[in-house]
Amino acid sequence: MAGQLYICATPIGNLEDITLRVLRILKEVDLIAAEDTRNTIKLLNHFGIKTPMTSYHEHNKVDKARYLVEQMEAGVNVALVTDAGTPAISDPGEELVRQCYEAGISLTSLPGPAACVTALTVSGLSTRRFCFEAFLPSDKKERREILKELEKETRTVILYEAPHRLSRTLKELYETLGDREVSICKELTKTFEQVFQTTLKAAVSRFETEEARGEQVIVVAGKRREELKAEEEESWQRLSLSEHMDYYLAKGIERKEAMRMVAKDRGIPKREVYQGLL
Repeated sequence: MAGQLYICATPIGNLEDITLRVLRILKEVDLIAAEDTRNTIKLLNHFGIKTPMTSYHEHNKVDKARYLVEQMEAGVNVALVTDAGTPAISDPGEELVRQCYEAGISLTSLPGPAACVTALTVSGLSTRRFCFEAFLPSDKKERREILKELEKETRTVILYEAPHRLSRTLKELYETLGDREVSICKELTKTFEQVFQTTLKAAVSRFETEEARGEQVIVVAGKRREELKAEEEESWQRLSLSEHMDYYLAKGIERKEAMRMVAKDRGIPKREVYQGLL
């Protein structure tokens, strides 16, 4: 019979956060695929686990995933772990999961720590709706495009950042999103855990002179719907009624429906649109 893949969440700091189920699976599987075996061996040694390991990381994820799938097809049970947190979340593990599905390999996820959710719960910001952006791309054009998309995001936004890039990223967020509430979380679950609740403007000022240390999670408040609606109405007002109508007509929308949409955009009765066009 074919083996199975176990996606195992490991602690993001405090080793006591590992689950009993993950410990059992790490002992029972035939092989552990680890992002960095040097980090994972510390975890295994702490809990007295002797299971063999193999490296699985960003630079070998495609070929190594193919190898691991072949092993599972031959009956080997594999546990996937990342350096910290839940594999496949902004992590090369997603490639292994994809190849497992293509090959018909059974898989399951053992829930546990995730830095993004941990940061959200202690941020003090809205948790009902949120989006996760992980690390912003290094490519300047792609980075600008994503920041522009976030400008109108009404959900709470969660990002990861390395300490040496924190100041730059905060400046870009402030310049693009304006002055929003933000919580900057570092050393989550560790002895010196800290959550800094502030605004983007104040955070930019602080980290111009203060050196950031440790991996950072940035949690930014979403844009208020009232603000977004007011900005959209203002942008429509810059167009004449005929230009506004042409915008929808060019999309193939029927004239009657286009008039209704123009009226809604501008916050005026439909008859005013009709009279204005006349």
